Formats: sequence, C-alpha cells, structure tokens
Amino acid sequence: MPVLNERAYLEHAIASVLTQELTVPAELVLALGPSTDGTTELAQRLAAEDDRIRLVENPAAHIPVGLNAAIRASRFATIVRVDAHSELAPGYAALALETLERTGAANVGGVMRADGRTPFQTSVARLYNSPVGLGGGAYHGGTHEGEAESAYLGVMRRTVLEEVGLFDESIRRGEDWELNLRIRQAGHLVWFDPNLSVTYWPRESWSRLARQFRATGAWRGELVRRYGRRNGIRFFAPPALVILLAVAVVTGILQLAGVLSGVLSLIISAVVHLPLVAYLLLVVLVACLPGGGGPRQRLWTLLVLPTMHLSWGLGFLGGVLRGARDTVDASRLGTRNTPLP
Repeated sequence: MPVLNERAYLEHAIASVLTQELTVPAELVLALGPSTDGTTELAQRLAAEDDRIRLVENPAAHIPVGLNAAIRASRFATIVRVDAHSELAPGYAALALETLERTGAANVGGVMRADGRTPFQTSVARLYNSPVGLGGGAYHGGTHEGEAESAYLGVMRRTVLEEVGLFDESIRRGEDWELNLRIRQAGHLVWFDPNLSVTYWPRESWSRLARQFRATGAWRGELVRRYGRRNGIRFFAPPALVILLAVAVVTGILQLAGVLSGVLSLIISAVVHLPLVAYLLLVVLVACLPGGGGPRQRLWTLLVLPTMHLSWGLGFLGGVLRGARDTVDASRLGTRNTPLP
C-alpha cells in the first residue's frame, strides 16, 4: 500500500486489509511517502499495535517507486496491491486467491466501486461508476468474468512480477496499465472477476479532482507516445472534446468578427457547434437521470462531468505533444503540480 497524506482514510483502509480471512500467512507493507498531515505518525502507531504491518520508506513519493519498495520488502508468493484511499470488501483476498488458482492468471482484479460521503464526492463517485464518466472500462462496472486488458489494483503472482520487472518507475500514472501490458506480452493472463469489489473514495473537492484528472490525462498521453495504438480508443474521446471546444471558440470569434458568414458559416456551425450542444444535453441528462441524488448532487454533476473530461483531455494533449515529463498527481499536495522531493 503506497501512502501519502491519507490520514482521513488510512485507518479504515488498513482495517479492511487486516480483517481479511485467509488460511495462509499474510502481511501488510506500507510504503510511506513524505506526508505532512500526520499520516506517517498514524502508520507508525498502527504498526506498533499489529506486527502484521511493516513499513518501508518512499521518499520519492511516486506510486510505482513505493509499490516496488513494498514488493521487494514483502515475503510471500502473492502480491495484493491495495490503496490507502480504498477499502477491500470482506472476502476479497480469499476469493482473489481462488480465482488466481482457478484461472491460472498472473494478475486478477475486480470492480472499483466508488462511493462518497458528501454531495460533491457522491457525485464524483456516481460518474466514476458510469461509462459516461470514465469510459466504460471493465473495472468501472463490468459484470462478465473473463480476460482483461488491465486490472484494478491487482492480485499478482510474485514470480511473474519478477519475470517482467516490477512496475516501471519512470511512469507516474497509468503504471498498472503498463505493467499489465508487459504481463500480457510475456504470454500471461490478466483476469477480471466482477465478484471482487473494492470501495474507492474519490477526491473531496473540485480543484483536487481537476488536478488529479489533468495529471492522469498527461500520463495517458505519455503512454500513447510510448505504446501508440495499444491504448484503447476510449482514451481519445476527452481530447477530441477539448479540440472541438477550441475550434468552436475560434469559429465563434470569426463569426462575430464577420470573417465567417453566409452558407459557409452555417455549415461550420453545424459541424462544430451541434456536437457541443449534444454534449451539453448529455451532461444535463446524466444529472437528471434516476439515481442522481438530491439537488446539490445533481448540480455538482453538471460541473463534475465536464471537469473530468476537459481536465483529462487537456492533460492528454499535453502528454502527447510534449510528454508527461515530471507531471505528478498533486491532488493531495495543496496547489502543487511539480516534482516532489
């Protein structure tokens, strides 16, 4: 479990791990980044109270670096990746081990069930769980078990991880997708089991959500630079929306200035503006659909859905054009979006 500034979530996340019922020995290795909110002190106290918890340092604060440090420090044949912003469902680990054995897979993952405690967070969670929000990846609500492109978190065979070389520490986001690509290229199976469930708690504010999605989009753009069409087509929808919006703004300015007029102006408006109108209607429809919650949650949906798409799309375009470079997810670090110490 990589950990950074998670004091509000860490104790619940750890409890969901330690209460897993297993017939084999288990441990929880925390990779501690340079937290500033008391997370490290909380982790040290919890480790002192339960000898199944072990601590390793992750001064770089980057997730793949912390994951690799924790894997190298671990002692058992199966690696269960967990997240400090998530909670495992009861029976998760035992079922994952059974699925590994039954399928012969190298990595098994399940469904990420986002949840929220406030109207904003609940709105974000609903969109996480919707194909309209995050593009319909299997682990965002799939119901059919089978071979998968990637796995949320993942329950992995240590021998396979060592064979393919652990996580790529040069990648800051999307490291799980890249690892699973190498696992599949090595001839191993990645498997999705919808009976496996993890509760995920999204970011708690609009600004943090926007920073998270911009960083994630930038790294997906970087992965497109590196791996091209191995990336799914759904990843290109948000940047297409950003480009369409930019073209619409330029077109509107030219129309107001009289540069574009007549039949040509009408044709361009139909091509450029009508898709944006359709998108706005889609946003309104999603906010109004049953299950959208109370008025505050529905209002947040009107802002959150475009924020997710546009932030991700802007980040993606930057990542494709110039690479992600040192972009990090600074959504738990105040206003920073710079390399960490």
